[in-house]
Order: sequence, then C-alpha cells, then structure tokens
Amino acid sequence: MDGRWRLRMGRPRGTPTSEETGPMKRSVHTAALALALVAATGTAVFAQATPPATAPAATPPAAAAPAAGADPVLVTVNGSPIRASDLALAAEEMGPNIPPQLQGPQRLEYVLSYLTDLTLLAQAATAAKLDQTPQFQQRMAFARTKALVDVLLTDAATKAVSAEEKRKTYEEFSKQRKPETEVRARHILVDDEAKAKEIAKKAKAGADFAKLAKENSKDSSEDGGDLGYFTKEQMVPEFAEAAFKLDKGQVSDPVKTQFGWHVIKIEDKRESAVPPFAQVEEEIERFLVQKSQADLVTKLRAEGKVEKTAAAAPAAPAAPAAPAAPAAPAPTKP
Repeated sequence: MDGRWRLRMGRPRGTPTSEETGPMKRSVHTAALALALVAATGTAVFAQATPPATAPAATPPAAAAPAAGADPVLVTVNGSPIRASDLALAAEEMGPNIPPQLQGPQRLEYVLSYLTDLTLLAQAATAAKLDQTPQFQQRMAFARTKALVDVLLTDAATKAVSAEEKRKTYEEFSKQRKPETEVRARHILVDDEAKAKEIAKKAKAGADFAKLAKENSKDSSEDGGDLGYFTKEQMVPEFAEAAFKLDKGQVSDPVKTQFGWHVIKIEDKRESAVPPFAQVEEEIERFLVQKSQADLVTKLRAEGKVEKTAAAAPAAPAAPAAPAAPAAPAPTKP
C-alpha cells in the first residue's frame, strides 16, 4: 500500500503501528487525512480535521430509532413508559461511559437501569416543582439548542455522504497524489556502537537478520525487526537517509539516532501505489462528514450578524498592588 495513503488515509489492516515498529516512525496527526483531501479538492478553508469547537461534529446515531409501530415499552416507572427508542438515545448519549466489558444483554440492562433511575429522579424533581424554577428553564433552553445543533449537523452529514461523492473524492485525490518510493526494512537497535558493528559484520556475512534481531534488538525483536513499508518522511532523518541509500538485500553500517545504534537491512523497494477504494472508503466518509459540518458552520458565520456587547468584553487588568514595604534587614552574623 502506498505510504502517502497510509499517512493520509489511516493504517491498512496488518500494517504495523508506530508502537509496534518502534520509536523511529514519526507520529501522524489525526488531521492528516483532512489536510490531504482538502489539498486535493482545493478547499483551503477546511484545513482542520474537525469542525470549529463552537459546533462539535455530530455523527450519525450509533443506534437508529425503531420504525413507527416497532417501539415497544420496555418498562414503566410509576406509570411512565420507557421505550426501545429511549434506550437507543440513552445508549448513544452515554457512549464510551458504558463499561466496555458489558456487551449484548448486559449492556442493554445497564442502559435500562440508568434510564429507570433517571426517570425516578426526574419524577421526584417534578414533584418538588423544580421544573418551574428559572435554573431549570435556562438549562432546558440550552439543551434544546444543543439538540437542534446535533440534529442539524447529522442531517448535513447524511446529505453529504453519498456513493457518488465518496467516489468523486477518491478519484480527485488519486489524480493529484505523486508516486513516492517506499522501502520495507528490518532493523536492529542496540545501545552502543561496538555492539552494532559486531551485529552488522555478522549480517553482512550472511547471518539470518531476523534471528539477530530477536537475539539482540531492543525494538521490534519479536517481528525480527520488521518495520513494514514506509516512506522517507515517516522516519527520523538519520535513519531515513541511511535506509534509502541502500539497495534491496543490503545491510547498513551502524547508524546513530536519538534512540541508539541501528543496523538496517532493506527487504524490498517499490514505488507507492494508490490503494483500492474499498480500503480507504471509511476514511473518505469521515472526511466528508466533517467537511460538510465545517462548511455549514462557516456559511452560517458568514451570513449571521453577531454583535458582542460591553458585557462580553474582557475585564480590564487589575491595577498592580502597591509594593510592600521592605522587610527590616536581618541581623548580621558575626
């Protein structure tokens, strides 16, 4: 798979992560995909992978509400029904707060128990007439605003993601990407140069490199030092320079980096290729969701009339306190 697409579009299945391959690979920011696709489509305003903080991205619900006529009552609490659709909404809202070890019926029971307690507490608050307080009304207004935003952004995302648009985005990016050379390498990482020289000598004499890595390397030893395919930009400079000078089958002299001393063997060298659409479809879909939501926020900001009042101005800095009187000098020791 093409290294640039691995960088931009996410790690393909079976490709080692930076944690698996050791400390040389540079971390890739999550915004890389959006940056790459934005560059391909020429839409500079969407340089971030997520919409502005003032309008958080709303992804399609994890659990769709049941169809009309298929929304059974699961439990009643003092006569108030809790339906399957309520359960779906609660599960979506709770999200990662649900313990991951709870799956299937246990997960549903956990959410249902939460909803039951929530209903009991809400009934108690209503009985105490707390729903008539200004604090409650203010919170309700804010909750309504947030719910409307969530629905609007989800609607925008749903309209933006189509098979045609995903294919179009893929083709536009594919046309503009430039082929890059990538190598597949193994490496052995040790602490001192003398040890690295000894290992390099054995490897150049024909010793099994993977076996040497398992016996000596501080990094990726279980995989025989295999780093998979990578482009030059994905590695720290010293390592990249040495690796890309080698031909297939060659072993390097010891290479010093911030992590220690490396011995490198090149297993393969190739020109990057565009991965198939199916392999990157999910990443393209995420990009289109985020881009559509950012588009909407940008448009509304441009069209809206926002006026700050004096109350929103930052408070003037407090005047500096008067300097304290100097303390009496301590007695001088003889």
